[in-house]
Amino acid sequence: MKFALAASSLALVAGASARSITVTNKCSYTVWPAIYTGSGTAPSQTTGWQANTGDTVTFDVPDNWTAGRIWGRRDCDASGTCVTGNCAGGIVCTQPGTPPATLAEFTLAASGNQDFYDVSLVDVDLNANCPAELQGPSGASGNEGCKSACFANLDGNPTDSANCCSGSHATQATCPSSGVTDYSYFKNACPNSYCYAYDEASGTALWTCDAGKAASYTVTFCP
Repeated sequence: MKFALAASSLALVAGASARSITVTNKCSYTVWPAIYTGSGTAPSQTTGWQANTGDTVTFDVPDNWTAGRIWGRRDCDASGTCVTGNCAGGIVCTQPGTPPATLAEFTLAASGNQDFYDVSLVDVDLNANCPAELQGPSGASGNEGCKSACFANLDGNPTDSANCCSGSHATQATCPSSGVTDYSYFKNACPNSYCYAYDEASGTALWTCDAGKAASYTVTFCP
C-alpha cells in the first residue's frame, strides 16, 4: 500500500490551538486507518476506523502533536485483527501497529519552531515486485506486505545488524544505506520516504514546514 503526504498553508487564526489532518482512501479496496500518539495530547479522532473506497475524514490534532503516526491496515476481520498493520485494541488501536506498515509521522512545532513530517518505510509495506526474501504476510488478496531487511532478519542477528542499524552498526557512520539489503528497491519506489533508520542523510526523507504557517496535512492512501 502506498500513500502520499502533503502540507498546505492555512491563514493564522488568533488563539488557534489545533491543526487539521485529512485522511483519504483512494484505493480500490477498504483500508482501516489507525492513529498513535507517542507523547502528549492525542488527536480528536478515534484511533482506528474503517475507510471504504473514496472515504475522507478530517480531524484536529494538537498544535504541538508529538511523535504522531498514521498508517493503513488491510483485511481486518470483525474482531479487529488485520493482516497488515495490526495493533493492540482491535479496530481502535491502543498501541503502535505491527510491521509491515507504511507510516505517516508527525512532530509539530518542534525544534526551531518547525513541523517535522515524513513517510516511513522502515516498518514497510510495499508489495509490487517485493524481493522474495522479504515477502509476507499474505491475506485474501495474496501477498499484502513487504518486510524490511531488518524485520525479515536477513543477517540473522537483529541485535548487531547492518540492516537494523544495531549493535556495532548503531550510528550513521557505521550504518550506511549501502549496507542495507534491498535499500534501493524501496528508495527507488518511494524516493521521498524514510527507507532505513538513518535515511535523513539522503536529504529526501525528513521534511519540514515553518510551524508559524499553521499548516494542515493530507494523508492519501493509493494517491
